[in-house]
Amino acid sequence: MFSQTVEYILRVVVFLASQRKSATTTHQISDATLVPVGYLAKIMQRLVKAEIVSSQRGRNGGFLLHQRAYGMTLLDIIQLLEPIVRVQACPLAKPEHKANLCPLHSRLDQAIAAVEQTLAESTVQNLLAQLQTCQVGAALLKPQYTPMVAETAKV
Repeated sequence: MFSQTVEYILRVVVFLASQRKSATTTHQISDATLVPVGYLAKIMQRLVKAEIVSSQRGRNGGFLLHQRAYGMTLLDIIQLLEPIVRVQACPLAKPEHKANLCPLHSRLDQAIAAVEQTLAESTVQNLLAQLQTCQVGAALLKPQYTPMVAETAKV
């Protein structure tokens, strides 16, 4: 249902949320989220433009999640960057389906609405707290490695 880009965006946002006030390089983000570095650059541009993430240049540079993003829902983030499309009309264009969706497309739209509701109930902060309390999530959020001075100077 979601594009690979949406999956990557959400991985990045949750990872950056786990890093709190530490600027994180693209290589660190890529290593932790398994998003290819080349594609990650495009995602980071979109997140910066949407003001979900800020970037810092220089020796201690990298990316930080904006404070407001912790309170954002997953739906807020998705709708800003790659909106979910609801079924507005039957794509079969049958005259008898003009007033109401046909049963098939009505069910599909109901499923999309249920997904939207679930995403609307999940903030970045809540998801982060849940990940920190489960064993697998906590392992995913641990810093992947300590950056070396030479590596941070590249940013």
